[in-house]
Amino acid sequence: MTADGRKTARRAEAERNDHALLAAARAVLATDGAHASVAAIAKHAGVGIGSLYRRYPTKEALFQRLLDIVLDDYLTAAETALADPDPWNGLSGYVTTVIAFAGSLGPIAGTLPLTPAILDKNRRADEAVAAVIDRAHAAGVLRADASVIDVELLIEQLGKSPLIEQLAKQGRTDLSEAAQNAHTRITAIALDGLRATGHPPLPGEPPGPELFTERWEVPGSSEGTAPAGH
Repeated sequence: MTADGRKTARRAEAERNDHALLAAARAVLATDGAHASVAAIAKHAGVGIGSLYRRYPTKEALFQRLLDIVLDDYLTAAETALADPDPWNGLSGYVTTVIAFAGSLGPIAGTLPLTPAILDKNRRADEAVAAVIDRAHAAGVLRADASVIDVELLIEQLGKSPLIEQLAKQGRTDLSEAAQNAHTRITAIALDGLRATGHPPLPGEPPGPELFTERWEVPGSSEGTAPAGH
């Protein structure tokens, strides 16, 4: 391999490691919160601690980079929503898109300094989201008493799924699809609550008992299931 080829290979590896670290940081934050450790993030990413520190000298630097990327995603999602000619489709598309990536960052709110660049990007994202909400209000498709903060807090709550996380920890890949379907339905129910009028059908199939009472069963135990709701 030529010197240029080796440099290209190293850059490609560094880029793969960076993507893996950022994805791992999101995943570990979702379960460990602000106490997420650098060691746990590196392990989840499948890279060594040294590789992490070469790219990000501190955990704070890693989280700042992650926040910067997520703000880009927020802005893109809001701009896409505004480009949709249907105000409700734009709003619901924004909510479902952001739910997929935003939930894990809540724990680090208020724990790290924000650079001027991040603050500016946050301002632009906030303005774009406010425009999405204002347009939906003006069209009469969003309930009048729902504010921007209501919508953003709804997204934050739905971005974290205790059910999906629990099943992942247990290695219950057999229930992954059913759990994701259940989360999609819950999201649709929440979105329907934002509508000024109308109730569209829920997506997917109704979740079965395997996602509620039956998942409380301890493998190999002869005891019955836990009461519903516990």
